[in-house]
Amino acid sequence: MRSYADLFRTREFTPLFLSSAFQTAASTLGGLALGTLVYRATDSPLLSAVSMFGPQLAQVVGATTLLSAADRLPPRATTAGIASAFAVGTAATAAPGLPVGAIFALVLLLGLIQSLGGGVRWGLLNEILSKDGYLLGRSAFNMVNGLMQITGYATGGLLLTVLSPRTTLLTASALYLAAAATARFGLTRRAPRSSGRPSVTQTWRTNALLWSSPERRTTYLLLWIPNGLVVGCESLYVSYAPQHAGALFACAAFGMFVGDVTTGRLLPPALRRRLGIPFLLLLATPYLLFALHPSVPVAAACAALASVGFAASLIQQEHLMSLTPPDLSGHALGLHSAGMLTMQGVSATLAGAVAQAMSPGPAMTVMAAASLTATLTLATTRHRRPASAPDPEVNSDERGRESRPRSLGGR
Repeated sequence: MRSYADLFRTREFTPLFLSSAFQTAASTLGGLALGTLVYRATDSPLLSAVSMFGPQLAQVVGATTLLSAADRLPPRATTAGIASAFAVGTAATAAPGLPVGAIFALVLLLGLIQSLGGGVRWGLLNEILSKDGYLLGRSAFNMVNGLMQITGYATGGLLLTVLSPRTTLLTASALYLAAAATARFGLTRRAPRSSGRPSVTQTWRTNALLWSSPERRTTYLLLWIPNGLVVGCESLYVSYAPQHAGALFACAAFGMFVGDVTTGRLLPPALRRRLGIPFLLLLATPYLLFALHPSVPVAAACAALASVGFAASLIQQEHLMSLTPPDLSGHALGLHSAGMLTMQGVSATLAGAVAQAMSPGPAMTVMAAASLTATLTLATTRHRRPASAPDPEVNSDERGRESRPRSLGGR
């Protein structure tokens, strides 16, 4: 596939694309509203950050128990069901008088459900597009996610000004329902990619297989750690500039949009492959300036510049897919998504705790420095590994044909 137009000529791409866009808009509105609601009630940067990114904390539970279902459940029904569950849960958080503890319980439950979403969605995308179309397809999804975040945070900031956090949460719930309807009536009914019943044992076995390759393992860590630590910086926008958090989030989303367009559409493959580590360094470096408490316009510019670096995720995902057999693509991408979101939730909690001890600006700098350290350490590890070292999970007879690991149990 050479262009975005080619993507939309694929029958199921458009409804999957629209469903994802609705969900991104909903999570943007809902996250900002919930973070604002909790911050107004508690005046705590930590609780505000956890309320926005708390669902990610439950991802680690889903990654270790539920991920085998990503390739073993019907994708249309699962996609629509997850969006419907979020519609109900988001509406429930808007209930007047709901205790903060109950809000966090709902947030964690939704995170557990969400742990299946990435594997199902991206596994389906990998299935409906040709092999050379996956990165372009993910670029298109990331672009619309960036646009929806820009629009969502700007709209959310306006709604929080003229209405209330609870009304904004109900708006987010309606968008989740739109996502569910689009998936249910737009996608074709498909059989699961793998046979057998989902189970915790199968999840562990496949996780172990995916994790057994040093190259895949390093790729997963590059997808999870630097990215997650920088999201910890973003989780402090509400406490850093309570009246302008929507603008900071929108500028960050704009930077991510620019990075995704450039990487997915403009960069030639040879150059793109070399930019994974530089993009990760760019992702963290601007946040070092937040120790100086920059004004909101300068902070917004830093957030936009840094978020261009999120394009590193596209490069690492493309590499991950080159190392993974097709029948495990949903599980592999689900593990990436769950691990990334878990790290984001952990980092948001850590950033909130650091901000409690000092202040949001210096806490962002601490998180950015940690991200830079992680990137340089992992890059050094990858560089030191002999290029000729074979993947122990790759059949020697297959190595001459394609560098693809054998799947568990001969599937």
